[in-house]
Amino acid sequence: MPKKIGDLTLYSVDDLHELLGISKMTLRAYLREGRIRGRKLGVSWYVTEEAIKEYFEEPQNNDSAPVKSDKDYRYIVQGVNDLVSETEECETIPEVIESLNSQAIISLFQVKVVDRSSDEIIEIIKARDFLDKHA
Repeated sequence: MPKKIGDLTLYSVDDLHELLGISKMTLRAYLREGRIRGRKLGVSWYVTEEAIKEYFEEPQNNDSAPVKSDKDYRYIVQGVNDLVSETEECETIPEVIESLNSQAIISLFQVKVVDRSSDEIIEIIKARDFLDKHA
């Protein structure tokens, strides 16, 4: 059941799974990859009605959309709890991979992907997932 907060309606992965008939695993992958715009609160993803509309209104051929490269982003590697207070800013994906591989316990880290032009956080991804995706 979607959550209503004032004018805002938030759909969880479970809600979208039931409404759209798409597997929860696929929905989470779309959210991690940024194909569907959502926010993670605690351990749960939430999507607005607007983000769902954006996904379905998005043109299927990506020729018109500018392709962003590694140069369009900066990366912040940081500890996820009080045990690890390290933070390192990296310019490229290989730098992030090197930084993560130098850590003793990778599960204590996450990577923030930040758009250079707007300073907007595009994605926050667990270190292990980042390595799986890029290494």
